[in-house]
Amino acid sequence: MAPRLDFTSEAFFRDPPTAIAALRAQGPVVATRFPLVGDVWITTTHDASAQVLKDSTIFTLRKEDGEVAGLRWWMPRLVRTIANNMLTMDEPDHTRLRSIVDEAFRRRAIVAMEPRIRTIADGLADELFANGGPADLVERYARILPLSVISELLGLPMADRPRFIAWANAMSSLTNVVSFFRLLFAFRKMRGYLERQLQLARERGGEGLIAELVQVEREGGEITPDEMVSMVFLLLAAGSETTTHLISGSVYELLSNPGLRDWLEQDWSRVGLAVEEFLRFVSPVQFSKPRYLRRDVDLEGVRLKKGDRVMVMLAAANMDPAVHDRPERLELERKPNRHISFGTGIHFCLGHQLARIEGTCALQALFTRWPRLGLAVDPSQIHWRKRPGIRAIAKLPVVASADQPVDFRSATISRSQPNTDRPSSSGEASRSPAM
Repeated sequence: MAPRLDFTSEAFFRDPPTAIAALRAQGPVVATRFPLVGDVWITTTHDASAQVLKDSTIFTLRKEDGEVAGLRWWMPRLVRTIANNMLTMDEPDHTRLRSIVDEAFRRRAIVAMEPRIRTIADGLADELFANGGPADLVERYARILPLSVISELLGLPMADRPRFIAWANAMSSLTNVVSFFRLLFAFRKMRGYLERQLQLARERGGEGLIAELVQVEREGGEITPDEMVSMVFLLLAAGSETTTHLISGSVYELLSNPGLRDWLEQDWSRVGLAVEEFLRFVSPVQFSKPRYLRRDVDLEGVRLKKGDRVMVMLAAANMDPAVHDRPERLELERKPNRHISFGTGIHFCLGHQLARIEGTCALQALFTRWPRLGLAVDPSQIHWRKRPGIRAIAKLPVVASADQPVDFRSATISRSQPNTDRPSSSGEASRSPAM
C-alpha cells in the first residue's frame, strides 16, 4: 500500500494540485485508506476515473447482497435507508428512480428559474453587511443562496429555512466516526420532517418538486415510501451543500487574485466560462462514492481484484495534465474544459444545470453589489473543514471594501442570519502568502 495521504488535512485542502501530483506520480490507481470508508483504491487520472464511472458492469455500487459499497457494518439502519438512493444504485434500479425524478424536473423548467435565482442572490448580497462587518460569506451568503433555491424548488416553506441551515451545518461538521454519530440526531429530525412534507403533498397537493414527485408516484411511478424520503433528502442535501462550497471557493479565489476579479468584472458575459473553471479548479466534490469490483480487472495497468473497492478522485481527474494544459493554474478562459466535477456516465449529476446557474448568479450579484469586496483576514487564516471528500471553506470573513483597513489579529465576524489581463493564476500564487 502506498504512503497514506491525509485527505482531511489543511495542507491537502489548501494546495490540492501539489498533493494530487504526488499521488499521480505513484500511478493511475493508488491504494490508500480513506476516512469512514477504510482500505480503498483511488484513481488519479482522467481516463481511469472515466472508466470506473462509466462501466457499471465491472465497478458496482452494491455488493452481491445489495449492500451499498460505502456503508460499514456499524452504521445504523437510518443511514442505510437514507443511503438507499439513486446515487448508490446500479441498473435497473438507477433508471427506475432517475426516470421518476427526471419527469418531475421536466415539469419544473430549471432555466426559467434564473431570474428568480438572481433576485434571491441580489437580496442576499444587499443584506451581507446589514449587521456590520466583517461578515462570514459562507454563513451569510454561500450557504443561504442554494438552500433558499432548492427549498423553493422543492416547495418547502421558506419559514423552515433556519432548520435547513442547522441541518446543513451539521452535515458540514462530518469529519470522523464521532461526528458521524452526532449527525444521526440531525438525520432523524430531517427524515421526520421530510416524511411530514411528503404526506402533506399527498393530502393537499401543492407547488414544487415534492408535489411533482408525489404526482409521478400517483401516476404509477415505481418507488417505495423509503425511496421517496431518500430521494427528497438527496435533492435537498446534494442540491445545496456542494453549491455552497462552489460559491465560497470561487469567491475565495477571486479575492485572492484581484487580477482575475478585475477581468471578470470587466465583462460579466465571461462568467459562464469562469464557473466551469471554478468547477474544475475548486472541485467542491473531491471523490465519488466507493464501488466494488465484480471481477478482477486491469485498470490503467494496475491489477485490481474482485471484491476490492475503488473511489474516483474527481479532483485528480480535473488536474490531469494529459487532459488539461497547466492544470495547476486557475485559468478563467480555459477552453475546452473537460472537467468531470458532475461525474460522467449514468450518474451524471441531475442538478448540474441548477448549480451552474446558481454559481453565475451568486458571483455576478455579489461583485456587482460589492465591487471592492475584500478578505477581512490574511489568506493564511482561511481554513477548510476537515471533512473527507468535500473541499469546504469553514469561514470566509469579508469586508465591503478591500481598501478598508482591517486589523487581521482582532477581526471578528458578524454571524447573524439574514494581476494581468490574462485570466489565470498559478496554484502557488493564488495561495500566497499562505504557503
